[in-house]
Order: sequence, then structure tokens, then C-alpha cells
Amino acid sequence: MSKHLHWEKLSSKYLVKEKWATLRVDECRMPDGTHIPDYYVLEYPDWANAVALTDDNKVILIRQYRHAAAEVILELPGGCIDPGEDPAEAVKRELLEETGYEFDSVELVSTIYANPSTSFNKTWCYLAKGGKKVAEQSLDGAEEIEVFTVSIDELKELLLENKFGQALHTSSIFYALTKLGELKFA
Repeated sequence: MSKHLHWEKLSSKYLVKEKWATLRVDECRMPDGTHIPDYYVLEYPDWANAVALTDDNKVILIRQYRHAAAEVILELPGGCIDPGEDPAEAVKRELLEETGYEFDSVELVSTIYANPSTSFNKTWCYLAKGGKKVAEQSLDGAEEIEVFTVSIDELKELLLENKFGQALHTSSIFYALTKLGELKFA
């Protein structure tokens, strides 16, 4: 990679340090010597999500209220990776908790940043196959999630109609559909 473009971090100070949101300010120097006295960085936990296929090849989707957006959002199942947790294990855990499904396999299709200019967390995007309903949902206190399935063709329609409110999920769908051979490029 282009190491000559890396900034030097001279100092760092936390302004807010909470479970779901941490804000720090860094003092940096650019390679050309330019001094950046206050560069703000949001720290969030890494996340994992999945395009999850049932054993009859249906895609599991969820809807839930997202307070910051003040809307019910169409999403992929997924959630926060606990400290020290393997991302593949985290997505399996989240799938089971949110949907009640377990999967024969999970395959990493992409790792992406939400917004690398202001935050450092990654989203680990998986394709899960062979899902079987084995349990009821086991949701956190602040979650109320509606689970439903669609065909792969319906998933593509929802994507093209801009029905997903979560940008990281649209990119996950792109990579999963490509892996499945559902999107072709010349």
C-alpha cells in the first residue's frame, strides 16, 4: 500500500468513551509536514452481517426501528462483534439471536469501512447458506425485529428499488449476489 501517504499521529485524547460511541481527537502530521491539530475520530465496534439463505434458498431479511433515523429500516441480520470475538462466530451468533436460524456455512464476501474518514470500525459481510429454523428469537432489550424471507429475485428488486436504508447492507448484498453468480460483469 502507499505508505508514503500515511499520517503520523502525534497525540490522541478521548472526549467521550462509552459502550456504543467513543469520540477522540488526534493531533496529526501529514507526509508533507502539514499540521492537523484537531482530527476527530468516532470509534465504534466492528459489525458483521449476512445475506442469509435458508435451506430452500430464500433470503432472510429483517425490519426494525432505528431511532437515529426515526424510521423502520429494511436490513440484513447482523450486529456488533464482541471484543475478541471471531467475526464469523459473531455473525452466526447474531443470525441465531435475531432470526432463530442456524447455517451450514458462512463465507466472508467483503470487509468494508462505514466511513473511514471519521470512523475506524469495519463491517464483515458474509454469505450464509443452508439456514434452518432451530429457535425463537433471543433479542436484546432494545430490539424488536420482524423477520421474513424473500426470493433472490425479490432481493434484487428491493435493492434496485432502493428499499434498504442501511448503506453497508446494500454493499453486502452486492458482494453476496456477485459470489452467487447473480450479478455478472463484462
